[in-house]
Order: sequence, then structure tokens, then C-alpha cells
Amino acid sequence: MNTTISSKLPNNAVRAGLRLSTKDIAPRERADWLREVICREYTHVDISSPPHGELSQELVIYPWGNLQLSTIQSSEISLERLPNEPHFNSQDAYFAVILLSGSYMLEQNGREVFLQPGDITIYDATRPHRIHCPDKFSKLILSIPRSVLRDKVAGIDRCTALRIPGNKGIGFVAANFLHSSATHADQLQDHEFSTLSDHALDLLTLAITSVRPGDINLSRSRLGSLNSIKTVVEQNLRNAELDASLISRYAGLSTRYINGLFEEEATSLMRYVWARRLENCGKDLLNPVFADHRISDIAFRWGFNDAAHFSRAFKQQFGCSPREFRCSIQR
Repeated sequence: MNTTISSKLPNNAVRAGLRLSTKDIAPRERADWLREVICREYTHVDISSPPHGELSQELVIYPWGNLQLSTIQSSEISLERLPNEPHFNSQDAYFAVILLSGSYMLEQNGREVFLQPGDITIYDATRPHRIHCPDKFSKLILSIPRSVLRDKVAGIDRCTALRIPGNKGIGFVAANFLHSSATHADQLQDHEFSTLSDHALDLLTLAITSVRPGDINLSRSRLGSLNSIKTVVEQNLRNAELDASLISRYAGLSTRYINGLFEEEATSLMRYVWARRLENCGKDLLNPVFADHRISDIAFRWGFNDAAHFSRAFKQQFGCSPREFRCSIQR
């Protein structure tokens, strides 16, 4: 598969992805340089470079709505994250890997998976894991905030280090959609590329649930209630008066029951509301339709009524201020 991305951009195209390469780094300094890049852009790991031959890696990183899409071409490499390693709030994510060429082994949570080109797997970037690629390889990485994927897939922690076949069914569709999105990223306008992220996440969700262990206990009534509550939240996000009691009244369920449902997803009702508001604010900051809108107007549009609180919450979720986020997209 060809993952080369044109460096010539039309005036109305999405900004070029962040390109990083070992090409101009002295061979003896490459391991340290690459470790620093991976720890900054992805997660904190140790790197083992090949004993013979030069370490080389080419990366292109695209912000994608509230996701991040990367293309990587690399020589042989091994990565390992040990227990209790630090991570930034912005790195509290799951990574979906789509192997394009070569071989790939992932170990996490006592499971080990070997990928063939086209296959998909996911792992928790904050938990211990080990990756080994014994030859040259290329892959895509889709970084998904933990709260986003947990909302989409019940029992997600039971789905790490499982092989999603890329040669048939929904795995084939998801892998090819992601590969096509990465290949054509530089030919799409900002809002077009951003819109595709929602479709990518929906396809990946279907692919993950296709291999989810069958013994995960999902109560239909509780899952139905949770989905109904989330629908109420989505329909009322712009209401600055939205709180637990109002959601309880609209959903016809007690606040205690609602909070119990969200506790099972390692969050609370109002943390979920704030996260969804922030995600929508992030999308609007990427959307050229709102390029002339003040950041505070976007925040108020999604139910925030305190600009300072919004800025603090945004930085905690995205790792940078709203202004820095918008400027980084415009560069």
C-alpha cells in the first residue's frame, strides 16, 4: 500500500500534517530523538533499536477532530511501556493500529496479538504494553481519547490486544476507510477532513465490537437507559442550565440511578456533559465556518457560561489552551 502523501497543497486544503523524520538526525542520536518524539506525541515508552543497521522512522501526524491520525514508516523497532510511567492528560487515550506492511506484535493485559497487513488492533496507551516489529513496516495509528471510546464500546478494556481481521467484513471496511483518509488528507479541506473523523470512529466501533468477548455482561435495560440519557444530553448540550436534576427529569430516571450508570464507565454524569461540550467546542475551533467567531462565543454556544472555567477545562482535556489549539490548526 502506498502511504506517500503529496507535499504540494492547494490553497483551500487542510493544513499539512506534522512531519517528523530521522533522516536529518545523526545515526547515533536517532534513538534518543525518536524516544523524545514518541513520548511527546504519543506515550512514554522505552525504545530498543536494531542491533545491526540504522534506525529510521518517518511520521506524519494529523489532528482529526478530537482524534489524531498518524502514518508511520519505520525500520525494525521494539517499544515497551512499563508500569507507573508518567503521561500527559492529552495522552489518556486508546490507540488503534492498522498495519499497512510488515509484521507487528502487541502484548497487553496478558494477551498477545500478531498482525498481518490490513489487520487492526487497539491498546491502552497509558497501561503497560510491549510492541515488537522485527522488520521494516508501515502502519496507521488512530489516537482516541479514553472517554470517547468508553462511551462507544462497553467493556473496551477487554478488547485490547485482539486481532480484527482486515481482509473481510467490517475490519476490511474500517481499515480501508482509515487508510484512504490518511492517503487523501492533504487533498481535503479542514471541515471535510474533520467530518470524516466521526465516520472513522463509528466504523472502528463496529470493528471492535465484532471481536469483543461474548461473556461481557451487558444489561439491555441498563444499556438502553444509558443511551437514552446520552441522547437527552446531546439534545440539550447548548442549554447552560443543564444539570443532573434537569437531565433526570427529561430522562424520567433518578439522579442516583443515572450516576450509577456512569460510574460503570469510570466517569460521572456531569463530567460526561462537560466532556461532550468540550469536544464540540474543539470541532468548532477547527471549522472554517467559525473562524471569525471569538473563542468565548463558541464556548457560550455550547453551554459554558464562564470563559475562564472553559479555558481551564479545555486545557485539561486537550493539553493546550483553546487559542493555542486554534492557532496550531491554522499554521
